[in-house]
Formats: sequence, C-alpha cells, structure tokens
Amino acid sequence: MFNILSLLFKYIFIIIIYMFIFSIIRLIYLDIRGMSTGDNEEGAYLKLINRKDSMPFKVNEYYSIGDNLTLGRRGDNDIVIRDPFISKNHFKILEDEDEYYLEDLNSANGTYLNGEILEDVAKLTNGDIIKTGSIEFLFVNRE
Repeated sequence: MFNILSLLFKYIFIIIIYMFIFSIIRLIYLDIRGMSTGDNEEGAYLKLINRKDSMPFKVNEYYSIGDNLTLGRRGDNDIVIRDPFISKNHFKILEDEDEYYLEDLNSANGTYLNGEILEDVAKLTNGDIIKTGSIEFLFVNRE
C-alpha cells in the first residue's frame, strides 16, 4: 500500500513541475509577443503603460495617431475599449501643424493629463501621460 501511494505522489509531483514549467514558458512567450513597437518610423503614438495581461478587456500595446484619433466604448471610435469607466466617446487627439492636442469629449469620468483633469484642449508634449478609466497611455512623438 505504501509503495502505491509513494508512486502516486511521485507522478503527481512530476505533473505539477511540468505544469509550472509550461506556465513560465507561456508567460515568456506572451511577453515577447507584446514587445512589437509598430511599423511606423515617424509620427506619434500612444503606448499602454498598464500591464496588458492584467486588463479585463482587450487593449493593444501601441496605437498609432494619424491626423486624429478618438477613444471610447462605441464601435465607431479609432480605439474601442470596453472599460465601464470610459464613455462612448471619451477623448480625441488632433494633429495641427505637427502639434498634437488632446480634447475631452464631455466624458462622465473625465480625462487626466499628467495627473490633472483636462478642462480644455491641451497641447501634448512627448512623454505626457493620458489616463482615462483604468488605463494609462504614454504619448510619444517621434518627429
């Protein structure tokens, strides 16, 4: 009886070790896959500061900004995020003469720029942090 029980625990222990190794390899794979920086060489983009795998909704690591970009829950926005704290149309970023401007679209919970609530249209500079809902983006301008 003791031999059978010992053999059973031995195989259970081996299975647990293999599951642990598999989970580590999976985490490494997910981390490497999320490291792509996009294909633009110039222009501006938003980089997600939060851990992507900790979000309960789908969000990309990088979002390229063209002439303008909108964020919200509704499907016609450029960035659609299903966070319950984000309005249907939350904010937009406009480009004018190689300068980028952030505008809140009368969202219920507000848009924060560098920790302060956005009251009016604000000019974005490289390294600004935009927070909306539970998401934080870093504004990067490569021009």
